[in-house]
Amino acid sequence: MTGKIGSGKTTLLKVLLGLLPAQGGKIYWNGELITDPAAFLRPPRCAYTGQVPRLFSESMRDNILLGLPESQMDLQGSISKSVLERDVSDMEAGLDTLVGSKGIRLSGGQLQRTAAARMFVRDAELMIFDDLSSALDVETERLLWERVFSARSSDSFPTCLVVSHRRAVLRQADQIIVLKEGRVDDQGRLDELLQRNQEINSLYLND
Repeated sequence: MTGKIGSGKTTLLKVLLGLLPAQGGKIYWNGELITDPAAFLRPPRCAYTGQVPRLFSESMRDNILLGLPESQMDLQGSISKSVLERDVSDMEAGLDTLVGSKGIRLSGGQLQRTAAARMFVRDAELMIFDDLSSALDVETERLLWERVFSARSSDSFPTCLVVSHRRAVLRQADQIIVLKEGRVDDQGRLDELLQRNQEINSLYLND
């Protein structure tokens, strides 16, 4: 899902998640009508990372697991998928490093990738990313999305709903919804949209 600032992307996500009331329309998941999205689209079925992820003043390990049993989770796989392995290895205490007010201060990119690892470790059916890679450099962003979508042919691959105007994400998308002034302006694959939609051309070329 893409569009200029103020086009309604985050608002639409919050409506889908039941965080804001819907003014109309219906929400379906795999053909099933969802009457209470706030109760249905929640962990463990759904994982969501907002525009400004929040971490607790605890260890990196605790911030990613949030109480889940480490023995049953693919913690290292989640760290790798979020391109966080080098950052963790450079920390003096590794995953046991304290972050936040009691420990080290993470950069914006590290914060976003730690929040991503928190999502990945949960193995949800639906993963929702709201401008996840906005603070990442081009190469780290490219690598993150390549790792996220590397298993897309697998039957167990989750549905991913991503809000972004970044090229690295748009190139990976099966379908792109273009929002303009709170409405759907167009929908399709990137190559199709670049041929006919002025809004996405402006976003794509200015990234």
